[in-house]
Amino acid sequence: MAAAFYYGSGVAKLDFEKLVEDYYMPLYRFAFSLSRQESDAADLTQQTFFLWASKGHQLRDPSKVKTWLFTSLYREFLGRKRHQDRFVESETTTEVIAAQTVAPTMVEQLDSEIVQRALMDLEEIYRAPLTLFYLQTLSYKEIAETLSIPIGTVMSRISRGKGHLRKAIADEIDLTSERSGGKRE
Repeated sequence: MAAAFYYGSGVAKLDFEKLVEDYYMPLYRFAFSLSRQESDAADLTQQTFFLWASKGHQLRDPSKVKTWLFTSLYREFLGRKRHQDRFVESETTTEVIAAQTVAPTMVEQLDSEIVQRALMDLEEIYRAPLTLFYLQTLSYKEIAETLSIPIGTVMSRISRGKGHLRKAIADEIDLTSERSGGKRE
């Protein structure tokens, strides 16, 4: 994914429509992995493009647009999270996952649902780097820039996050197996 850019008055300018086309879904998926709410993810993504429209002209190197967008989205998420942490919500809803009989044709979908649920249940400090690395295919360096943390911390969080993810998936598989009366192989 590379947003098209053109030169005007000696400065590289990125095509906004192409930028949205190239990065909307990856940004939305990252926002969803952070916020765990579709509406919040959409808001964060739109806010990121609003920020680009108002401040993107300050970016001197067009090759860094992807990192700029992901960093802006992450900072917006942190700002909103800090704001929410200051105020007590009056009502919290949790999604209850009901045990269901699963047809053999649904096994692949169930596996991805288990992984998605396990990823969403991870602490944000592990979820963000894992999502950026595996789902958005950012390099360690890009993740470090996006999250404003050292590369060593990125590597450590990805490693620990994978461990937590493996455990959560194994626990979910065990639970699903118990519900269906089967045993884990």
